[in-house]
Amino acid sequence: MMLHHSIYKAKKENASWITFIHGAGGSSAIWFKQIRFFSKNFNLLLIDLRGHGASKDLIYNPFKSKYSFESIAEDIFEVLDHLKIVKSHFVGISLGTILIRQLAEMQPKRVEKMIMGGAVLELNLRSRILMYFGNATKSVLPYMWLYRFFAFIIMPNRNHKESRILFIREAKKLYQKEFIRWFKLTSEIIPKLRIFRKVTVDIPTLYIMGDQDYMFLPSVRKVTESDPFSQLLVLQKCGHVVNVEKPNNFNDGMLMFLEDNH
Repeated sequence: MMLHHSIYKAKKENASWITFIHGAGGSSAIWFKQIRFFSKNFNLLLIDLRGHGASKDLIYNPFKSKYSFESIAEDIFEVLDHLKIVKSHFVGISLGTILIRQLAEMQPKRVEKMIMGGAVLELNLRSRILMYFGNATKSVLPYMWLYRFFAFIIMPNRNHKESRILFIREAKKLYQKEFIRWFKLTSEIIPKLRIFRKVTVDIPTLYIMGDQDYMFLPSVRKVTESDPFSQLLVLQKCGHVVNVEKPNNFNDGMLMFLEDNH
């Protein structure tokens, strides 16, 4: 079975495609503040990753013994192939940004531009401790306890509340076994990100980060300083889930980047 997906077609002909990829524990519902804005001029494809949102029942594929970033990317390409989408812009949030980078690694000619919201490029000491704690307790503690804990660590401020509530609400739709499968992906993250930082792709990339995203912003600053294909937009008084907390700034910045032909 294919991943659940939603399509919003622009009225104008030959409109470019934008494919939206949510993060772990979320769903395509995370993009509700982008749909009306971008569907005027772009064709939109919103995907629910395996085990998430309306793809919740796609939790076991006997041909894939474990989840990997490659296998999840193949799920996404399957949807694009089915819809005959040859090329698309891609926008992701949090873990979704790693998946977009994986897509660009596997089939770069299909990726026009990348927009990385709350991008994860490197794990600092605090996030590594979080991962270690999660791996040590994932089979013992109810996953929603863990997810709430992670949500408060990553999005601690009062102005992050809407993002926290949205992510926790969507995470409730996961099964415990599904959460554990996804959490096992964390063992791949550190070596995967190390490779991605060493090997750049020649695809225009916009990173949109909140100035309060203390876990991930420093490494993004470092990368964008040395990568000629990337640029950084920092939103003030904003946390990790930039597209929910500051939707107008996020949408305007993303649109300007997409319309820039340089």
